[in-house]
Order: sequence, then structure tokens, then C-alpha cells
Amino acid sequence: MACKALDEDGVHGSVVTGARAADMRFLLDRLTGPRPVWTYAGAIDRSRIGMAGHSIGGAAAATAMLADRRIDAGVNMDGAFWDTLPAKGLGGRPFLLLGTDDETHRPGGLDATWDTTWPALGGWKRWLTVAGTDHFSFSDGPVLQRHFGLPAGDIPADRALAVTRAYVGAFFDRHLRGTPQPLLAGPGPLHPEVRFHRP
Repeated sequence: MACKALDEDGVHGSVVTGARAADMRFLLDRLTGPRPVWTYAGAIDRSRIGMAGHSIGGAAAATAMLADRRIDAGVNMDGAFWDTLPAKGLGGRPFLLLGTDDETHRPGGLDATWDTTWPALGGWKRWLTVAGTDHFSFSDGPVLQRHFGLPAGDIPADRALAVTRAYVGAFFDRHLRGTPQPLLAGPGPLHPEVRFHRP
């Protein structure tokens, strides 16, 4: 529905990301508020909350972080930004950009929102692209595409999932658990398809 709203109905992307940010705030209120609705809500560490999303969901992660200080770290996987970050950015909170290594998400690429948002990400940040991926490689798309014989990126489904899990997991381990993550320091032989950009 979100893609239809953007592509066919002419709804501006900031309306969609704003709605998703409001959904996230509602969820956090219901899970971590004074009367949580989930039996196991006590297992949630309110001091360590991260948000990751793919496509519109990735843009919504930044929007939600702007609206809610409870979100400590965010990841945008292959999504264009629809909201302009203020001069103070995300208040020093860390953010990871993870996208396709093509003409869209490399520095100076077709999605200029990554270039314009990058300077406003004032905290710890990384801009990574992954060779052989397509837009859906950072979701459950590769598994579904393989199962149904649909076209996909050049990277095998299992590898796309492994790379996504490795970098998103390392990001949250570093920023929510405080565990050092050499994987995020720069290119390495275990993940040769991952490119680090420092525009």
C-alpha cells in the first residue's frame, strides 16, 4: 500500500515515513510504557532500542529517530530519504546506510538523498554498498525470489542474507551492546562484495 500511495496516488514520501514513525512510537509506548500490553515486555531493555528498515522502512527509521529519542540507533537498507534532517541531525545517534553498489547508492548516485543526508548524520555512521545486490537483496526478497524462480540480483540468496545479517548485526552489537566490531572498521576478506564509502 505504501508503494502504491507513492507511485500511483501521488502521496509524498514524508507522509508515509511519518505514519510509520508514528506507528513505531505507538509500539514503543505500548511495549515500554507504564502498562505494557505484552506479557514479556519486561524483557525489553528500554535503554537499548534500535530500528532497521528496508526501502521506505529504512527512511522511516531516520524519521522515527527524529521524533523519538528512545530509538538509539538506526539502519536504512536501500531506501531513499524523504525527510530532511535538521542541522543537529539525529542528536549524535549512530546510523548505518546499507545499499546496492550501483549507480543509485554510491556517493554521487541517482539517489541524491543519501548524499544530502550524509553530512547531517553527526554521530557514528557508515555508508556501505554491496556488489551484486538489487533493491530487494536486503529483505526476505532473495529467498522468495529463489523459491518462485523470480529475477534477482547477481548475489546468491544465501549470501545476500548472510551479508545483511552480518553488518546489521554488527552495527547493533556495537551500538546497543557495546561490543567492539572490527567488521565495521573497513573492507575485509570475508565480505569482499562490501564497499565502504567516505564521501
